[in-house]
Amino acid sequence: MDVGAGKGRALLSASLHPFREVVGIELNPTLAAIARANIRLFERSPNANPLAPISLLEADALEAPLPATPTLAFMFHPFEAPVLRRFLARVQQHYADRPRAFDLLYVNAEHADVLDRNHAFTRLFNGMIPMSPEDHFADLAEIAEQKEYGSTGDELCTIFRFTGQPPP
Repeated sequence: MDVGAGKGRALLSASLHPFREVVGIELNPTLAAIARANIRLFERSPNANPLAPISLLEADALEAPLPATPTLAFMFHPFEAPVLRRFLARVQQHYADRPRAFDLLYVNAEHADVLDRNHAFTRLFNGMIPMSPEDHFADLAEIAEQKEYGSTGDELCTIFRFTGQPPP
């Protein structure tokens, strides 16, 4: 599950792995339309060979249905801390009877501290992951007009597991 699927790149990448399904959630209608077009192009490509079906929900992540099956969620910093807290509360409620059935790969993890302070989630990994040269080039081009951001060629990544632990 890609929360804040944007233009769909993570969905396409995930579909190349043997997941049961790959689901994206995107609130922005313009980005959702681009993602749907990218999915169609990808699925028609003779070189794609996806292993998992892809679907996209144009929806609010705070309202979209969460999977009933074990889930690996991906987020590239889709929202700020207040919305992240609300999303995590939904995850906790939905998976309350299934601890360890939800893992979160959080890239550009600006609010990893929100998860660290939430006792229901356990940090499994934290570190800088190098971008491919192609990704770094695309990243530089995308943020060239934004003064508040830069690109080092690395992304801060964290992985958390919902363990359902009560506060101490």
